[in-house]
Amino acid sequence: MRAGLLQLNVSDDPAANLPVTEAMLAEAVAQGAQFVLTPEVTNCLSASRRRQQDMLRPESEDATLAGLRDAAARHGIWLLIGSLGLKTDDPDGRFANRSFLIAPDGAIAARYDKIHMFDVDISETESYRESAGYRPGRQAVVADAGFAKVGMTICYDLRFPHLHRDLAKAGAQILTVPAAFSPVSGAAHWEVLLRARAIETGCFVLAPAQTGHHAATAGKSRQTYGHSLVVSPWGEVLHDAGTAAGVSVVDLDLSLVEKCRHKIPAITHDREYGPPA
Repeated sequence: MRAGLLQLNVSDDPAANLPVTEAMLAEAVAQGAQFVLTPEVTNCLSASRRRQQDMLRPESEDATLAGLRDAAARHGIWLLIGSLGLKTDDPDGRFANRSFLIAPDGAIAARYDKIHMFDVDISETESYRESAGYRPGRQAVVADAGFAKVGMTICYDLRFPHLHRDLAKAGAQILTVPAAFSPVSGAAHWEVLLRARAIETGCFVLAPAQTGHHAATAGKSRQTYGHSLVVSPWGEVLHDAGTAAGVSVVDLDLSLVEKCRHKIPAITHDREYGPPA
């Protein structure tokens, strides 16, 4: 299986972002990718809630989802749309941060809403309250893509190992971690966390990322870490995309999942225990 990861530098204008993403998807397919993955918030990256309110749409009206579904069908590929910001019926007006697995006929094979919200204070000048604008999901998802079972997560979910362990125990062979990681926490934690999740579960980990300084018409800009990674079930970094926007294509030997789990079958070794004394 050849996977293509798109490392994007999206703005807060979905109409401007879509053709760039479609062109990069076509480039990945031209390089033989059968499974293409995009990062978190593929449609719109904005630090302004007002701008998000103006630009985001419900799932049924989102042009990025419609365009990328058409592209998947046109190219006959599996596509993970890392996530889209979408309006919902939440009584507080909060959005969904939703990942989609798209089948080669363009159908939506699975949806996953990000469970863990990025509410952190990284420094005196950098803080985030994702839960103020987005409602958390409640359901873990493993989807059958034919070539493999895919456990779907998004960005901050990476810091919760039990979620990834549960996905692996439910049959996942590939874990997807689309992200828009902070440069500060990315430099410190991104690679080591992705490698840890792969080692703990015996899964391939595919992590397409946003990168660079993101243009913002509303005046509030964002910066993301980049370094889209592909990690083997043994914890080896098979590819690091660096910080430039672009396409990465990597061949996956899915037989390595069972080989690594046979060597160290940790996901079958759980034991019951009491709370800390």
